[in-house]
Amino acid sequence: MKRNISLDEISDGKLYDENDMVKAGCNDCKGCSSCCRGMGDSIILDPLDVFRLTTAHNKTFQELLEVHVELGVVDGVILPHLKMTGAEEACSFLNKEGRCSIHPYRPGICRLFPLGRYYENGSFRYFLQNRECEKTNRTKVKVSKWIDTPDLKENRAFLTAWHYFLNDCEEMIQTNEDDTFRKNLNLYILNLFFIRPYEAEHDFYEQFAQRLKRAKEDLGMSAV
Repeated sequence: MKRNISLDEISDGKLYDENDMVKAGCNDCKGCSSCCRGMGDSIILDPLDVFRLTTAHNKTFQELLEVHVELGVVDGVILPHLKMTGAEEACSFLNKEGRCSIHPYRPGICRLFPLGRYYENGSFRYFLQNRECEKTNRTKVKVSKWIDTPDLKENRAFLTAWHYFLNDCEEMIQTNEDDTFRKNLNLYILNLFFIRPYEAEHDFYEQFAQRLKRAKEDLGMSAV
């Protein structure tokens, strides 16, 4: 989800890399689950998130849509996001104790918070959101430790490729006035990257790369 505002408005004005220290530590979020409530459709899922959730729950993407996930339009592209439920608009994966029931395989946006990604020049860096987390007196922690994601090099390559692929799809949708084309493109993305099952016993990043290559060929995009 793009945010067309200045970094100075939402962050400490700095950009961070994986080996940098950042004030994000919050004592394991003890007694707090504010960032798991009232988030609307902002917890957008990428193909890796769906791979983790379907594999961990042994469910299909369609089964996740029945309870935990919804579809929404993000910058013209239909993408899945975590579902908020109840009077408090709580994440559907939040348990009665206010703790995350999927913490080991939580989505990338959840791993980041209160960090965000700032994309430029074909890559990205991280920034610290200064108004989102309610915890005060946060401690410094290394970015790589905070986001708690294995295979950081492969993960960065995946996130970058997915971001710029979606950018290209968004441009195609915005510049084409044919509603049938827009619908078919969105169905194509959903089917290829989310609905079609990934093989749990094989490397996700390799499977994603194969699908991305096919998508770029089918849609006439540059392979670079």
